Amino acid sequence: MTMALSESELSESERSDTERSEAGLLVTGDGSGARADRLFRQTALCAGAMILVVLGLIVIATTRDAWPAFADLGPDYFFGTIWSPADGKFGIVPLVYGTVVVSLIAVAFSVPVSVGIALFITEVATKRVRGVVTMTVDLLAAVPSVVFGLWGFYQLIPLFQGVFNSIADLLAPIPVLRSVFGHGSGSGFMSAGIVLALMITPIISSVAREVFTTVPHNDRLGALALGATRWEMITGVVLPHASGGLTGAILLGLGRAMGETVAVALLIGASPQISANLFGRGEAMPSQIFRSLSEATGSFRAALFGLGVCLFVITVLVNLAARRVVTIADRKLKGS
Repeated sequence: MTMALSESELSESERSDTERSEAGLLVTGDGSGARADRLFRQTALCAGAMILVVLGLIVIATTRDAWPAFADLGPDYFFGTIWSPADGKFGIVPLVYGTVVVSLIAVAFSVPVSVGIALFITEVATKRVRGVVTMTVDLLAAVPSVVFGLWGFYQLIPLFQGVFNSIADLLAPIPVLRSVFGHGSGSGFMSAGIVLALMITPIISSVAREVFTTVPHNDRLGALALGATRWEMITGVVLPHASGGLTGAILLGLGRAMGETVAVALLIGASPQISANLFGRGEAMPSQIFRSLSEATGSFRAALFGLGVCLFVITVLVNLAARRVVTIADRKLKGS
């Protein structure tokens, strides 16, 4: 009996030692895991903070260089309608106008094509065709902007000149349209906008493709089961479900178009003016910076840095608007 008790006590003692040993290992493991989590959290925080630091440094540096123009010109810089460095006039309204017009033309041409490509990939194409089209669109996004600019400058401008003038002759009897679509030399708002549309199509189509894939498959099948055609299913189910994401994709493309430099500089015509003629020459903010910064001094250089600050603010606002639209759409979709 005593022997049995001793063996029982011994086994209980061994179990207790084993449990204490395992508990110690677990505590040690939890401690090292907690340290690893803290290290990872701090590293990720530093990486995220670096983005804000870089953006802050960009804003501070450009604003410092642009401040002489802001201080000397005041409201005339932001609301002036004449950009003539030779005369010491630096009103940025014509450049802002050119940037907005070219970007809107690019979006107007790009959105239908981008949405069509995304719908074809997600709703129509077979798996093999889907892979080929997706790869082609992705490769288009990898083409440098200077290649698009050179192609447009040497190959498309002569073609555009004939087409634009033919359209102008056709619309000449119509009072309003003849002002919007007048004669031109081939370089201008429309030429830059069309080439820019090719450049932002991969961005919009890629985002739209991802948005369309989030539409529940059962909703598609339910619409088809109720007798809807494929087109009715797309317009009644897919597009309403993806409307917020599509809006965000369009705004992201718009922000990309506003910041494009080399291609626009080669195609827009380098004529700062506010003109209703979309076939006429103009100028944009990034192309003016690209064209003149290397030789600018004094007030002209400060005015160019001011264009950079204004363009940065506009682009950030467009991207924030895109994120806000996507967030609101997600909340509505989730019913919150």
